[in-house]
Amino acid sequence: MPSLTLLEIALPTPLRRRFDYLPPEDMSESELQRLSAGVLVRVPFGHQEMTGVLIQTKTHTDQNIEKLRPALAIIDQTPALDSALLELILWAADYYQCPEGEALSTALPVLLRQGEAAEERRETCWQLTTEGKGLPAGALKRSPKQALLLEALQAHNKLSRSDIAALEIPATIIKTLTDKGIIEKTFADETTPKTPASIFRQAPLTLSDEQQIAFDQISFGQFQVSLLDGATGSGKTEVYLQAIAKVLEHGQQALVLVPEIGLTPQTIARFQKRFAVEVAALHSGLNDRERLDAWLHARSGKARILIGTRSAIFTPMPALGIIIIDEEHDGSFKQQDGFRYSARDLAVVRANRLQIPLILGSATASLETLNNAQQGRYQHLHLHARAGNAKPAEIQLLDIRGQTLTEGFALDTKIAIGNEIAAGNQVLVFLNRRGYAPTLECHDCGWLANCPHCDVRMTVHQTPRHLHCHHCGHQRPVPHKCPSCKSSRLQPLGQGTERSEIALRDWFPNTPIIRVDRDSTRNKNAMDKILNEVHQGEPCILIGTQMLAKGHHFADVTLVVIIDADAGLFSTDFRGPERMGQLLLQVAGRAGRAEKSGRVILQSHHTDHPLVQTLFFKGYQAFADLILQERQITQLPPFRYLALLRAETKRPEIALEFLKLARHEAESIFPSSPQLNYLGPLPAMIERRGDRFRFQLQFNSAQRKPLHLLLTQLVEKLDANALSKRVRWAVDVDPSEMG
Repeated sequence: MPSLTLLEIALPTPLRRRFDYLPPEDMSESELQRLSAGVLVRVPFGHQEMTGVLIQTKTHTDQNIEKLRPALAIIDQTPALDSALLELILWAADYYQCPEGEALSTALPVLLRQGEAAEERRETCWQLTTEGKGLPAGALKRSPKQALLLEALQAHNKLSRSDIAALEIPATIIKTLTDKGIIEKTFADETTPKTPASIFRQAPLTLSDEQQIAFDQISFGQFQVSLLDGATGSGKTEVYLQAIAKVLEHGQQALVLVPEIGLTPQTIARFQKRFAVEVAALHSGLNDRERLDAWLHARSGKARILIGTRSAIFTPMPALGIIIIDEEHDGSFKQQDGFRYSARDLAVVRANRLQIPLILGSATASLETLNNAQQGRYQHLHLHARAGNAKPAEIQLLDIRGQTLTEGFALDTKIAIGNEIAAGNQVLVFLNRRGYAPTLECHDCGWLANCPHCDVRMTVHQTPRHLHCHHCGHQRPVPHKCPSCKSSRLQPLGQGTERSEIALRDWFPNTPIIRVDRDSTRNKNAMDKILNEVHQGEPCILIGTQMLAKGHHFADVTLVVIIDADAGLFSTDFRGPERMGQLLLQVAGRAGRAEKSGRVILQSHHTDHPLVQTLFFKGYQAFADLILQERQITQLPPFRYLALLRAETKRPEIALEFLKLARHEAESIFPSSPQLNYLGPLPAMIERRGDRFRFQLQFNSAQRKPLHLLLTQLVEKLDANALSKRVRWAVDVDPSEMG
């Protein structure tokens, strides 16, 4: 009797195991033999259907064969994930202690997770029906638009929607002629993309001496990680473009990761202007179909350049020749829930496995990356000079202790803004708090507007007027009277972007005030519209959060005002000072990027703080060295390796009991020692969020290997314990946020 072939499948469930299935009942033996790992399979699971990923076929199982169910269908014979990418994701699932099925599902576009076949969408077109072909030239004259479409289709076999729109024929005409049976819907012909005579649309720029030295040190065709450490405006992007040109000339593809959706359109535009090859985008601003199309074009090799946010690291690219991560220090490259991977760190692993170069670009590199460069694990490339004639911005630390502030602005700051606007320039005001004010306060009794579901204050929003918790999303109207003492003297406390915007409109009524934060850019293409307005070059005042700090080029901004720079100095997260320094320098770098000189005014109550003084007068390297010394003394990353076991539940005593059990189990596996020690259980920085109490247990290790071995054994023990079913828990390896 021939042996039975079984399918071993990873499914998107919290269970840390694979599932065995019989092949689909209508599947032939020859089809079964051709199956490859990485194909998507639709299977029954309980009372529902799920899409899973085939890991392997096999002939033996630990399960009772009689109880195994057949898979419903092989969705696509072509593997969604090639073997190299499948191995990478399985490795990452193991490293980040995530169930394999969940990790694989995260790596796939939504439509593939939902069971759609990985087929490229063919463009919809219209053609003449048999009846339409029988009409004489000049028919339908009584309707000029109908006649125009008929004439165009008589001259061309097929017309796409964009072709018809170019003729200024409305969609209603298409429907009318379809209803009359004169035209019918069809699809564009399958065509092989033409190889352009040149990869360039626009000739590359001449590199400066510094750029050329950096470029010459990139080793193509082998694994190498290079930190391109360049001041803001020093021309890192031109080095990226010329490195990409090098791999394109060898028939390879390039993957570029950027931190923010807002950066993607301008990056794509610049790359399309330079290269005569397909440039695809992959980010959460696209709809599900657009994401799948971009993913398929990258997988097929049609898209030679793929630009995306963190999830793009999982995109199949058969001829990948280089990976570039712009603003590599940015926290958005680390996923904060579910599959808690770091796209930056996985890029290192992927580049190593493919033996290709990886470029990490930043003006304010993360301390982990800087330390790797200092230890010689990464190549350290420097760009000190700003491109062209741009000079570094002049820094003015404005001590606001004892000063009278109007809506958060010192008098000197207001005068400086007025002077720049009068001179025909643009001003950027940075305040990293959206909304009208951080919270609402009763002037008589001191009541504060707390979120009923979280241990945080609710933010006051002005348009529309309401209170909003940015942690759990809870909203409620602004009360007319204090809930505590019934006083009507309720006042906004603190400064937010909306409040600053209103104040600036009052002071500068003839100047456009443009707010850039999560609220103002929520709608699709909102960021594009804002950037287009700014790039007109007319005097205006930009006010916004850290969205403004990331990579945008504002040629006419000559003054940057930082309203409140102090929060990061006293953060309870050990990464707070590092993030503060990165953010302030990134914001400051928006000033004086072109021919015009720039100035930065930083309002602070702590202008004499050693970190502030070092950052602005000795530079980021000296600032980073200072924090690295502190980290080494306190035994924190990058000198030690961290993991957090996070637990949350509506009953805090259960979360605490679970973490106490976890610590007991961990110490039985690896007793606490200088090599690997434990801290906690402790409340999270925001202990209650969304009506759930949050606690964590910290693991601190001198080496990765013992920490990883401990976590693997510990997770297995916790999974088997009944208490783990009563708590929402997760392991966060290499956490970027301690809250």
